Amino acid sequence: MQKSEAPKLRGAGAVHDASTRMPNTTKKRPFRIDVVLARIRSEVRRYRDAAMFELRDRGHGSLFEQLIACILSIRTRDEVSLPVALRLFERVRTPAEICALDLDSLISLIHGTSFAEAKAVQIAEIARRTVGEYGGELPADPSVLMGFKGVGPKCAHLALGVACGLPHISVDVHVWRVVNRWGYVSAPTPEATMLALEDRLPQRYWIEINRLLVPFGKHVCTGTLPKCSTCPVLAYCRQVGVTEHR
Repeated sequence: MQKSEAPKLRGAGAVHDASTRMPNTTKKRPFRIDVVLARIRSEVRRYRDAAMFELRDRGHGSLFEQLIACILSIRTRDEVSLPVALRLFERVRTPAEICALDLDSLISLIHGTSFAEAKAVQIAEIARRTVGEYGGELPADPSVLMGFKGVGPKCAHLALGVACGLPHISVDVHVWRVVNRWGYVSAPTPEATMLALEDRLPQRYWIEINRLLVPFGKHVCTGTLPKCSTCPVLAYCRQVGVTEHR
């Protein structure tokens, strides 16, 4: 997960040549989320999976591991946070094992992620409370997860979706940017986008939307100069705020 930033929905001073001209929305097809996501599902097969899903598929699918991995990813690129999570879980995987570590050792294990010292303190506290209050196993309850300091709906929902298959929507900067650029919702923040998607997006896509739109947002519907000319869903996308593209 990268550092959150405002989605690039509006450009200024763009030069509009054949490859960057303003989008023409008059010829757009009616937006059908089933068709759009099917096309994106096919498109993203060529790219690396979203980090949390890859981590699960590599054997680290417990709710505790998923929550800790999501914390490690905050303000850190997936290309960095995923290897850090794998290094940590090679050494310790359970709350009790993390509780047995001293803080310096934990900081060393997660070195490379941003704010490693603060995250180590946070992870140690979650491990301690999981052992002391929940018998060493986190309950699959978003209110419990969000009761930990620094855990918001994005991490809580993603961990519950990936680890437990519970229908929750996790909105990071990529999901936020893409669904607003489509014109599927219109919301100023990730939190508002999550609520808008809960009202409109069919529940069968609540977990998958993050898995699809993270790689799609990284490689196709990018923050700057999105690849509209080769986008598989251009005919459906309203290109809200896009003034230059590839």
